[in-house]
Amino acid sequence: MQRYAQDTLEKLEAMRQKAFLGGGSKRIDDQHHKGKLTARERIDLLLDEDSFEEFDLLMTGKAKAEAGTQEFPGDGVITGHGTIDGREVFVFSQDFTIMGGSLGEAHSQKICKIMDHAVRVGAPIIGLNDSGGARIQEGVESLAAYGEIFSRNVMASGVVPQISCVMGPCAGGAVYSPAITDFTFMVDHTSYMFVTGPNVVKTVTHQDITAEDLGGAAVHNQKSGVAHFAQPNDILCLREVRRLVNYLPSNNRQRAPILDLSDPIERIDPALDYLVPANPNQTYDMKILITSILDGAEFMEIQPHFAKNIICGFGRLGGQTIGLIANQPAVLAGVLDSLASVKAARFVRFCDAFNIPLVCLEDVPGFMPGPEQEHGGIIRHGAKLLYAFVEATVPRITVIIRKGYGGAYVVMNSKHIRCDINFAWPTAEIAVLGPKGAAEIIYRKEINESANPAETLRRKTDEYRQMHANPFLAAKQGFIDDVIAPRDTRHRLIRSLQFLESKHVDQPPRKHGNIPL
Repeated sequence: MQRYAQDTLEKLEAMRQKAFLGGGSKRIDDQHHKGKLTARERIDLLLDEDSFEEFDLLMTGKAKAEAGTQEFPGDGVITGHGTIDGREVFVFSQDFTIMGGSLGEAHSQKICKIMDHAVRVGAPIIGLNDSGGARIQEGVESLAAYGEIFSRNVMASGVVPQISCVMGPCAGGAVYSPAITDFTFMVDHTSYMFVTGPNVVKTVTHQDITAEDLGGAAVHNQKSGVAHFAQPNDILCLREVRRLVNYLPSNNRQRAPILDLSDPIERIDPALDYLVPANPNQTYDMKILITSILDGAEFMEIQPHFAKNIICGFGRLGGQTIGLIANQPAVLAGVLDSLASVKAARFVRFCDAFNIPLVCLEDVPGFMPGPEQEHGGIIRHGAKLLYAFVEATVPRITVIIRKGYGGAYVVMNSKHIRCDINFAWPTAEIAVLGPKGAAEIIYRKEINESANPAETLRRKTDEYRQMHANPFLAAKQGFIDDVIAPRDTRHRLIRSLQFLESKHVDQPPRKHGNIPL
């Protein structure tokens, strides 16, 4: 009996060693030669040391002897759970050294198991994608396997945070799982995503294009907006994932962890009194204000290379995670266009789903004019941002820094769409139109009949600005709760978040609304 037990243990150890070796040392060397880490190395870097507990190490897919498929323990994906800074997360890491990380039935079952566990216990799901796509040898079973994962992505949405890291190829139907998840990371020059690859593109359109130009990290971070972050290598990518997780709650029933950076609540910044130029046509960098007011000047920007005219990201105020949305006057004057609206709307909805308060720093001259925007559906896309703000029940605060014109003023989290607290700097201009445009319409006849139309327009513009385009008229009507000194912005935001902590909103009963997608 003792010898039998010893033989069994030795057999188990041999099977485990085979599983740990993946596709073999040669394929591991090939992975390293491409500048990529192996699936297990990635997990080791992502999670706290010695915290990983693996599931289904020995699980093997269906043998397809007639297709010449070799069996591999683990079936090309490593799954389990561990911790990031002591907080539980579930993770799967596709192993490209085993059949190109292709997805078959057993591969999918392993991923679905940890996704089900994550939803039951309320912990984030992190997927490290490095796969050649569906396993052709398994036919329609591999397509069904993708469907099982997609269904779980949707059901977990808004329940637990879902993070995808595309760290190699991700093509065909495989792209839809990262697209559904909350945040997608990519690695420069080693990862790519596309529905149809370069060969198919060439066959159909006769266009020669590389995988990098078709769906590389730069494309999806700068042009398509599919991805949220791009990092130069696997190591930095995984480090940023850890950083992101620290801003988020584990599930939709919890609040994000409090982190005390020993930054005084009462801290003021006198330099903010001079941030906004006296000339309303002169620009400034909104990021100066953002880093000034946040704890420790720490800010994690989401999609920093996409729709740069609006800034979205996570920071902390008084130790509490906040989602920050700000117009960027240094890019397109901070105007709202279709891409900026969609970017901000999705971020607002994520924050609302996971109990993260929203802070909006507003300097918006309006929506982008022109036939290209109108034909591209700016009405529909702008409505997404409006819908997202109105729907949000988390604490919501807006500070109008300078311009708040027209419909864009209303959309950017105004008092009129259920914002809780609205502050304004003395430099704020709140009006239907900019002062010059308004003067040209209101005083058209007087300007045209004037001996010096340019001087009359300038005088009427200044007159309109003093009478209408200022925060005091809105404050008199209760649309602005207070006009504050710029240096006091941080303190006023933190105090407002403190009293809004117990905010509760009753929504009308419904299955769900119909956002203009």
